[in-house]
Amino acid sequence: MDKIPFVPKPGQIDYTTARYAPVINCLVTHRGKILIVKRSKDSEYYPDRWAGISGFLDDAKTLGEKVKEELSEELGIKSSQVVRIKTAPVFEYEGRNYKKVWIAHPVLVEISTDKLTLDWEAEEYKWIPPGEVKNFTFGPGFMTIFKIFFSKYQ
Repeated sequence: MDKIPFVPKPGQIDYTTARYAPVINCLVTHRGKILIVKRSKDSEYYPDRWAGISGFLDDAKTLGEKVKEELSEELGIKSSQVVRIKTAPVFEYEGRNYKKVWIAHPVLVEISTDKLTLDWEAEEYKWIPPGEVKNFTFGPGFMTIFKIFFSKYQ
């Protein structure tokens, strides 16, 4: 399968070739477990790596609206299934392979279900206890976000 090219919608900014890109990085939880997804081999960024849910902040939607949009698109989660959204201070990290600096907006999201419907961006998912993150290889930025929200596991 070929990579799906990004086609901006009206009012959307295309950050695919930009040096700096604002993104949300969501750590999704349910009943004390953390969701990790294995990114599709067809993903433009970090294929075959474990990750949280992320997306470009590329339009005029609020952070909360973007979180719900990404959860809906990537996981099939309805807005009514989002229990809580918590944010943390923005930070930057280098995506060396992509010559990009990610301007990360960390978000902790609690949802009311563990039943998900993945879109093309991920091949599989797992619900893991926080103490098991050390057993996986993640894309850059994930562990920083994990440590922000789960500092006792440092």
